[in-house]
Amino acid sequence: MRNLKILVQKFGGTSVADPDRRAQAAAKIIAAKDAGFSPVVVVSAIGRNGDPYATDTFLNLVKGINHDIPRRELDILMSCGEVISGSVMVTSLLALGYEAVLLTGAQAGIITTNTFGDARIIRIEPKNILANLAQDKIVVVAGFQGVTEDGDITTLGRGGSDTTASALGVALNAEAIEIYTDVEGIMTADPRLVENARILDVVTYNEIVQLAYQGAKVIHPRAVEIAAQRNIPLWVKSTFSDASGTLVTNQVDSDTMEAHTDITSDRLITGIAHTPNVSQLWLNVDPAKHTPEFNLKIFAAMALADISVDFITILPTAVVYTVKDEVAGKAVKILANMGFEAVVKASCAKIAVIGGGIAEVTGVMAQVIEALTNENIQVLQSADSNATIWVLVAKDNMVQAVRALHASFRLDR
Repeated sequence: MRNLKILVQKFGGTSVADPDRRAQAAAKIIAAKDAGFSPVVVVSAIGRNGDPYATDTFLNLVKGINHDIPRRELDILMSCGEVISGSVMVTSLLALGYEAVLLTGAQAGIITTNTFGDARIIRIEPKNILANLAQDKIVVVAGFQGVTEDGDITTLGRGGSDTTASALGVALNAEAIEIYTDVEGIMTADPRLVENARILDVVTYNEIVQLAYQGAKVIHPRAVEIAAQRNIPLWVKSTFSDASGTLVTNQVDSDTMEAHTDITSDRLITGIAHTPNVSQLWLNVDPAKHTPEFNLKIFAAMALADISVDFITILPTAVVYTVKDEVAGKAVKILANMGFEAVVKASCAKIAVIGGGIAEVTGVMAQVIEALTNENIQVLQSADSNATIWVLVAKDNMVQAVRALHASFRLDR
């Protein structure tokens, strides 16, 4: 078999939503092929909720009949969107004179756990992909899906197509992974909130994982974590422009470093992310009764009810944490049934200040608090790690807080 230069390219739902956009996506694939790469293309379902072949549209079709659908059967249904999208993409490439073949997740050798709706990839058996690449075909893989050891179809949860692309990149030892979206790269803040947010040329894996977990939705953090295992360069680009996009990496050669000097730790802050619609729950506790078992009882009850908790602060006289607004009422009822009264502050927002240069640098928290104080924004809760500082504010102050922090750390430069 000839030595293959494999490039994994993933196209999201907006990139394949109509003929014009699919043509632009196909042009990116053909450019890679003509440049000597062997493209492996991962596609998401066409469009978004309301579009005929979007995943949510399929779900609404059956939920109108019965809400109590087994998860196994739901996964079979939800996998259809990517198969349709892949078929259309292959047809588009064939029409342009390029040999292409579609593989489902199972045919691509993506073996997963049997956690339907949120399966994890166990391994990839890429022989089918490699055999088709050896025949000089463009391989199109249906994203978001795999198969169990027993042959059941599974889906990979939110961001599943990103995960498919990264896992394939690692399994195939790809030259790079390209994630194509409708934005030109990873930005210092949400441009809908901050007009002068700018595209980052280079970020580290750790920084983009933090940005993604804290609300930036350009790429799923699990996909970044997988790519980081082999340090495979990961690019976030736009399907609809020729902008160079954002490189996610840990290793930078001299040429790249010359072009992207802000990869170094001298860059204190990389970006500002935000998560709206969270509620703070505050439980006052008698210090004499505040034992480790007390804390376990609280959080075990949340876990049993499938309520995700965040921003946890445990004090001698209180237990404080956040949940999504939509489940706050459920959480309060559970606590009441346990004999606990929670003070609830609904409609909050979590703001994250992220940067690999934060560690052991004095004054960063002071600068965060100063920026918010100057805007008369009350901080309801705070926490920090070696790469992130979090603050909780009222949702009404979210946009103002993001803008103030973006300006304070001069991220427009």
